Amino acid sequence: MPIIINLDVMMARRKMSLNELSDKVGITISNLSILKTGKAKAIRIETLEAICKALDCQPGDILEFRD
Repeated sequence: MPIIINLDVMMARRKMSLNELSDKVGITISNLSILKTGKAKAIRIETLEAICKALDCQPGDILEFRD
């Protein structure tokens, strides 16, 4: 898949657990886990916005394109 999700990297940089991010964003741990492992087929813009606010980052810090 050419789009790589670096959620785990940003969480590690911010020293934030999956439980903590789940509480801040309002998304279930299982859905965040799907994103974190790169198994997600899509992400809502609202979700991406909430994650960026919680991790104080930009969408490009989480999403990466690799050809």
